[in-house]
Amino acid sequence: MITCEHITKSYNGRPAVRGITTRVERGEFVYLTGPSGAGKSTFLRLLYRAELPDSGVIIVNGVDLAQLRRRDVAEFRRHLGVVFQDFKLLRRRTVAENVTFVLSLLNFPEREQQRRAYLVLKQMGLQHRMHAYPDELSGGEQQRVAIARALVLQPDLILADEPSGNLDPERSHELLELLKTINYQGTTVVVATHDRGLIEAHPARTLFLDHGSVVADAWVTTT
Repeated sequence: MITCEHITKSYNGRPAVRGITTRVERGEFVYLTGPSGAGKSTFLRLLYRAELPDSGVIIVNGVDLAQLRRRDVAEFRRHLGVVFQDFKLLRRRTVAENVTFVLSLLNFPEREQQRRAYLVLKQMGLQHRMHAYPDELSGGEQQRVAIARALVLQPDLILADEPSGNLDPERSHELLELLKTINYQGTTVVVATHDRGLIEAHPARTLFLDHGSVVADAWVTTT
């Protein structure tokens, strides 16, 4: 699913990612963890082609991202979902409109947009909130809408950048249970988080980053 070989990325001469080589197999659930500034967000941005590496090879879902033409980026992203820490919901659009926004850009038929929105919102337990606006939702509900938006394209891969960062502990654990369920259904999931307690409560393969490098690749166990 993901192959990275000797990836480097710098900003204004300051390295953010240094020589990362790793693989994520189809169907895996993988955490990225490490202190603030370790390179987690940069690594994810490279994976969904928001950035290009300075050097190295990144292959995601069979696509060599360095060779991907700009006009083909949208098609590549049809097969992945991205969940952001700050949700990035459109405040003046309803829950359903937020979830179907990408589908509308891709010219999916209206009936198919509504069908998919209902199904993913039902999976998130939010089908009764389809006509609500983001500001009418709790933080946990907003995060579930963000996940629904990522799922609506029926992606092969989900990338989540600190998805529990704005949630209380109870909602954070609920979120991880949702992501684990999505993974059990066959979607590859990569989650960036600095919350070691969350990883220990929901253990999985974990890549530890520090100063832009992978310093360990292991399963975390409860201490």
